[in-house]
Amino acid sequence: MKTAVVYFSLNGNTDFAAKKIAERLHAELIPLQPEKAYPDSGFRKFFWGGKSAVMGETPALTGQPFPFDDYQCVILGTPVWAGTFAPPLRTLIRQSAGKWGKKRVAAFICSGGGPGKALDKLKAELGIPAFAASLSLIDPKDRPGEENEKKIAAFCGDIERACS
Repeated sequence: MKTAVVYFSLNGNTDFAAKKIAERLHAELIPLQPEKAYPDSGFRKFFWGGKSAVMGETPALTGQPFPFDDYQCVILGTPVWAGTFAPPLRTLIRQSAGKWGKKRVAAFICSGGGPGKALDKLKAELGIPAFAASLSLIDPKDRPGEENEKKIAAFCGDIERACS
């Protein structure tokens, strides 16, 4: 089955995990980029990112629309912002509204302190009852370790079983 890892990353942790997952699964890697970049340091980073997440914003994305129909399995990746997923994923989800229930969808999140309810909120936004697989990592790029590698391997195994 054709698989895509579609993700947004601000400081590189989600990008780090997405690349590892895509490599293990031989999946296509598709980063999301908002037209207007978010601040990536200091107070402004937390203020603007948190406000955008809490307010449910849908920022315009650069590039071509995600070719949703080309994939049977879609893996979404996001950092946790203010206890939820990053706004660029909301844009992607809404661009393909009504189609998510027909795909096998997995998700991973990266956070600095904990997942909160980000996976539940992402699932609700997608309108699906469950993920084919899900994963929560704590700063995988900034705090690499064997534990994260094991979690990524198990997640990929779950996806292979669900998407085959």
